[in-house]
Amino acid sequence: MTTNTNAHANPTTPTLMKAVRQDTLGGPEVLGEVETVRPQAGIGQILVAVHAAGVNPTDWKHRAFGLFLGEPPFTLGWDVSGVVEAVGLGVSLFQPGDEVFGMLPYPYGAGSHAEYVAGPARAFVPKPAALSHVEAGALPLVSLTAWQALVDNADVRPGQRVLIHAAAGGVGHVAVQIAKARGAYVIGTASAAKHDFVRGLGADEVVDYRTTDVSEEVRDIDVVLDPLGGEERLRSLKTLRPGGILVSILPHGLEEVPGRAAELGVRATAMLVEHDQAGMKAIADLAASGKLRVHVSGTYPLAEAAKAHAEGETGRVTGKLVLTVRP
Repeated sequence: MTTNTNAHANPTTPTLMKAVRQDTLGGPEVLGEVETVRPQAGIGQILVAVHAAGVNPTDWKHRAFGLFLGEPPFTLGWDVSGVVEAVGLGVSLFQPGDEVFGMLPYPYGAGSHAEYVAGPARAFVPKPAALSHVEAGALPLVSLTAWQALVDNADVRPGQRVLIHAAAGGVGHVAVQIAKARGAYVIGTASAAKHDFVRGLGADEVVDYRTTDVSEEVRDIDVVLDPLGGEERLRSLKTLRPGGILVSILPHGLEEVPGRAAELGVRATAMLVEHDQAGMKAIADLAASGKLRVHVSGTYPLAEAAKAHAEGETGRVTGKLVLTVRP
């Protein structure tokens, strides 16, 4: 494959790349590797040669139901770690050859499950040398979600009590570490088999949600991070002390939540993750300092994206799954 570092090149014959695309909604089998035209860096954009790209629950939900993207065809993926191939007009922050990682604008910027992807320069930051591309490719979406929930929305402060559901999952295991880095006392929920893993992340307490009614046993919480939704979200409001806040990363099915929160004298809000260079810089700093590490439970070559989706949909993954695009 030819390399083009000229941001303004306009070859008469389009350069091709491999990407994972789907032409219909459905199960993992609808994903297939295809050859398609390689994008170019537009104004304010960089073109990244993708080395690794994380797979997240939002990927298989979009694959199956379309969600925000609607009907296919499309290429999924928001996490990116790679090397700048070209820069577009007006970009001064990066040059070809720079190692970067970041999250494409969610939801409409999807497309990182490919050999190349173009995105806004300010969706990316330099990749810490201490991180491999696989580790960096696993971090952006889950870490930005956790950062925006705990820091931007809840303003977690030292000494506060933070309850993190699904603490061994993609968002959860990163959120535990971010909350600890902010000086919080962290309680995580997880199945018994994952308690040692969650404690190893720094959690002060771990509760087995399968044998314990968390809403009855946990009290005086300042912040709840809710990646689950449903009835668990309503029950979790009971764990909050007056003035506490529940932040949900699933902005659906909230009809009963505001009223119940008001009755209890607590707050509740819901969010969708956004690309955010300041947040990515903070995450890069935590990772470089060793205060944030990502657990990658499995890697798959780009051509086996369907297998990664099938594994992710089991609901048993600890940490993250990653597609490896280049060595």
